[in-house]
Parts: sequence; structure tokens; C-alpha cells
Amino acid sequence: MIKNDFKKAGWISNTTVYEVNLRQYTHEGTINAFLPELPRLKAMGVGTLWFMPLTPIAEMNRKGSLGSYYACSDYTAINPEFGTEADFRNLVQVAHEMGFKVLIDWVANHTGWDHVWTKERPDFYKKDEHTGNFKIASGMDDIIELDFGNTDMRKAMIDAMAFWVDQFDIDGFRSDLAFWVTLDFWHEARTALEKKKTLFWLAEADVLEHADYLQVFDAAYAWSWMHKTAAFYRKEIGFTELKNLLQQHEAVCGNQSVTLWFTSNHDENSWNGTEFEKYGEMAPLLSVFSHTWNGIPLLYSGQELPNSKRLAFFEKDVIGWNGSYGLHDFFMALNTLNRENKALFAAEAAVISNLAETGDNNGLLAYQRKLEDHEILVLLNFSTLPVDADIYLETVSGMYKNIFTHEERSFST
Repeated sequence: MIKNDFKKAGWISNTTVYEVNLRQYTHEGTINAFLPELPRLKAMGVGTLWFMPLTPIAEMNRKGSLGSYYACSDYTAINPEFGTEADFRNLVQVAHEMGFKVLIDWVANHTGWDHVWTKERPDFYKKDEHTGNFKIASGMDDIIELDFGNTDMRKAMIDAMAFWVDQFDIDGFRSDLAFWVTLDFWHEARTALEKKKTLFWLAEADVLEHADYLQVFDAAYAWSWMHKTAAFYRKEIGFTELKNLLQQHEAVCGNQSVTLWFTSNHDENSWNGTEFEKYGEMAPLLSVFSHTWNGIPLLYSGQELPNSKRLAFFEKDVIGWNGSYGLHDFFMALNTLNRENKALFAAEAAVISNLAETGDNNGLLAYQRKLEDHEILVLLNFSTLPVDADIYLETVSGMYKNIFTHEERSFST
């Protein structure tokens, strides 16, 4: 189990993260146009808003007509496409007053080709050993790599991150491709910024493949689970492999680090398909899992609709809102349970998680989570057929209420 000695913000234990794709959220695609959505998201039980990068997008080598959010041209400015500094400052203030926390996407590894640093400090960048030009980042020709061996660049990067804490009072960073950046930089950055505020540090890095990053980050992605569940739906792997993967997660994270569980996000939706393309009728089941297993859940813009189209990444492609939010109540029930039932708190040492024995490999995942007098029992049928099975959990006893139907049922050992 990885040890993290940084102070953890207590609120992350029982929050739902909601990723905001500002460009595609409304026809205006602005901060101010998004602001009226806050009461609806609050009612749905969302606790944390993660905004995809708000910084200006580079013009040089831009992809499509609007470019990638992740090709920054200035770390300390707001993309005029989205609004002004005053707009975002107001949004954060309103969000805080309503009880939300606010994360921003931070892209540390690379910038766009005409970032202000390319002219002011070209020594901040890696150079291609053959051409001597800026080094393209992993074959993506709209972005170039920064040099984390340059101490001046590292200080400038940390100062830029501090700008968002000081000027807007944000609550944390979702760090894009965190594992592409040397771990010691993140340690340096968190050490410096913790002097200002206890922030939430979320790494875009797989919990299992990049476990060492949990020395610095509070939470990381469940990419392995996302890929394996999709493979299971395609009948490429068996159910036992999924259960084994959960046990690996527990061995790495336990009640120390946090796994971010999801069925969709901006990358998955745009490049690999919606959750319905990847999981079909299994998508709601996986959402229940994401909200009830040890960790915190992530929702992506439009999942409550539900959105059934891939959103364009470099062009305007507004989510097809129609005034009816078909999965609002579904996610509200899950988010409320996650927020209010202490048995679901992530990275809490006192929470006990029990994975049940269910007999043969029948596709039934059953587990119980407990903290004092708070308890949940989750039964998930991963098979395509009804399952009749005995559930072996010594501590299950009494009446349990279904969070969706409110029907009560007795279970006894």
C-alpha cells in the first residue's frame, strides 16, 4: 500500500466529481451560460465541479477550427471563448456559496506551439535531437513538451498554479497525464501550494500502473477497470478477472488512497465512444458500482440526459439537451447515498468493505460496506440472465431498503 504524507482535504471522501465540458455544454459555451446549471447539478447531488482547461488555446498547429483544450497558450489567463477572469471568479464564489468545490484541469507536461513561454523562455522546452526545434509531445503535433529538468521552468509552473489558487480560490487540480511528468515535480508543487490551501490533487494516471504517483496525489483513475469491464462486455474476459482486479485495487489503495471510478469522460466519449457504445445495457450497473465501491465517482457532462453521441473534440458540438433529464433521479439517488452514508466514505480507515462469496462464477458481485451503524449492501448482476445464488456475508442481517424503489427486504445470515 502506497503511503502519502500530505494532508487530505476531508471533503473528498464523500463527493461526486462532475466534469464540465464548457465548450459543448451550452450554445454560448461560456462560463456565464453554464452558471444557471448549478442549482440543477446541486439538486442531483454533485459535490465537485471539474472544469476542463480554461486557459487560452494556441493558434499555431491548431487542430480543427477551435483547437484542443489541452494545447495551452498562457497558463495565467482565461480563454476569451469562455469569458473573463471576473466571470470565473464569480462562478467559483457562487459555487462555493452553494456548497460545491471547484477543480481546474492542469496541463503540466506540454503547451501549444505559441505559448507565451516559447518566445519569452524557449529554454523551458525540450528540443528535438534531430531538428533542434521544440519537441512534439508523443506524436501529437499540436503540443510541445516542457523540460522538467529546468528549475526555472518548474518554479514558473508552480507560480502559475498558485495564480489560480490566489486569484480564484479553486479547491484543487485534475492533473492531465500526470504520469508523463516527473513525480518529484508534483511533490515540489504540492509542498509549495499546500502552504496556501489544502487542495484536492487528482491524477490522470492509472491506480495500478502508476501507483507510485499516489505518494503525492489523493486520487487516480481506474483505467484498468474501465478497460476490463469493456472487455468483459465484449465477452473477451471472464467475471473472475474482474473480481481479481478489484482485489488488486484494494491492495494498492486500501483506505489510504482514492480510486476515481467512471464509465465516461471527455477522452472516452470523444475517442472511444459513449458508455452505451462500450457497455450497452451494462452501463447503469457500472454507474451503481462507481458510486458504491471504495473510491469516488465521476460523471461527465450530459450523462444525466443521457447523452448518446460522441462529442466532437476540436469543433463546436453542443450536448443535445432537451429539457428532460432522464437519469437525473437515478444519479441523484446514488449521489445522495454516496454523500450521506458514511459507509461509502472513501479512504476512511474505519470503513469495512466485505466482498461476498457467491458460489460458482455466476456473474454476481455482492459486497457490503460498513462504518458503525451505517451500512450498505450491493448486489450487481453482471450476467445477462437472472441469478439465483447464496450470498456468504457473515455480518449481513436485518431489513435493507432499495435506494431506487424504496422496497424493503429482509436478509439474514
